[in-house]
Amino acid sequence: MANETEKVEAKAASDEGEPKATRASSALAKSKKKKKSAAEVQKELAEIGRSQEERPPVDLKKIYTRVGLVALVIWVIALIVPGWIPKAIAGVLTVVAIGVMFWLDRYVKKTQALGAILKGADTEEGRKKALERLDTEFKKGDTQAVIAKAQLQMQEDPRAALATLETVNVDKELAPIAGQVRAMRAMLHLTLGETAEARALADKLELGKQQEPKTRLMFAAVAGEAWARSGQGRKAVDTLELFNPDDPEHEEMKAQMWRARAFAYAAINDTKGIARSLKKLADINPHLLGMFLPPQKKVHPLLEREAKQMVSRLGIVQRKMVRQKN
Repeated sequence: MANETEKVEAKAASDEGEPKATRASSALAKSKKKKKSAAEVQKELAEIGRSQEERPPVDLKKIYTRVGLVALVIWVIALIVPGWIPKAIAGVLTVVAIGVMFWLDRYVKKTQALGAILKGADTEEGRKKALERLDTEFKKGDTQAVIAKAQLQMQEDPRAALATLETVNVDKELAPIAGQVRAMRAMLHLTLGETAEARALADKLELGKQQEPKTRLMFAAVAGEAWARSGQGRKAVDTLELFNPDDPEHEEMKAQMWRARAFAYAAINDTKGIARSLKKLADINPHLLGMFLPPQKKVHPLLEREAKQMVSRLGIVQRKMVRQKN
């Protein structure tokens, strides 16, 4: 037992005597083994608009059963109440319910089909085939197909993805779909350094009306960054700090949330907040720091300086950093 204790103490003493730089390099080397490649990181950043794809499938059978029970109750009441008016109202409600269920059935099946196409687009060849299927298997102007097409395009050509999304008339779409399109467009404008255009879209996102947590988080990340980069830093910080990026439930959006926070803290000159945000991003993948380095557009000087210093401390080769396409 004494020998074991002596070994532990000797190892601790050895660790303490080891130069900090050596320990830091060793830790970074170990972490790199677990890090994703720059290409994988780029793909993750491009998938901010994919929240809808990952939602669990809708249980149509359960919905139909509930609607059927409600319709039955309505007809029972209509038959009990004398006169033709209650029967007419019940009839109209039944027709409307059938129409809604028919639309919902088509919507869900189409969403599932699109999800299957997107899941098979993990490679350049897969994306090419997926784009061909979207163009041939869906009608021109189909909003769901347009969104799916943009999700594929943004991984390689943000400008093309933006052009695709701009074909959607958001004023004529249902609010949830219009919101998703606006959020995706705003995110792409931010990627391209076009903060004014992103801000105009972000101002129309209704975060408080989003019932889906993942969608609400995506909207907050996009809107927060847009506000931060267009003069409303305090509003951005207050919004983003409502969410905890380190919450296990937010894992898929973690990088986007810390990126938005980095811009938000820079907008209010909070150097500690900037350093904390960049450290969190570096912990996810050091190459994410490339989002704040030249040739990126309209990056706050404090944010760019801190990113450069952190890159230097980590000893990362700058030319290998992740670059957003402009």
